Amino acid sequence: MESLLHTEEEDSSSKLSRQAVSFVVHVLLALAAWLLLMMAGYALNPPSVSQLLILLLSIAVPLGAGYLVTHFRQDDMATTIWLFGLIWILILSLWILDMPTGPNQCLQCGATEKLTRTFFSLPSPSGLIDNDGPFLVTWPAAALVGYSIGAKLAMRKKQSE
Repeated sequence: MESLLHTEEEDSSSKLSRQAVSFVVHVLLALAAWLLLMMAGYALNPPSVSQLLILLLSIAVPLGAGYLVTHFRQDDMATTIWLFGLIWILILSLWILDMPTGPNQCLQCGATEKLTRTFFSLPSPSGLIDNDGPFLVTWPAAALVGYSIGAKLAMRKKQSE
């Protein structure tokens, strides 16, 4: 009886470590797909591309990557990495909200305006974190969400077959 209990504990701990490794690998794959998009954009350097288009591409390219990866190797953890993106946005939102404002740095901004101007540059950039909010926060989080959606679509297709 004791050896059976010991075996179950080893199985659960090895399953947990496999899940953690799988989660990290899928996060890295999603961010790698997004970084490839960013490097392609940097190499091509198209004039005046809107941030909305970059946001949509930041979702679409990792969505395709997530679909392809999950189509060939089914893994439930691929569908859950959007949580990492959500946690990333929440942590950096707290950091942004704690930042002081001043001239050229969202002077007299409320909390909502501070976040929308920092993360989406709407109606204009806030000046906080050197106007890199979309690149540091919004687009990577969108890539993680897109990867999860693509993985879910591939999982759904495999389950129906």
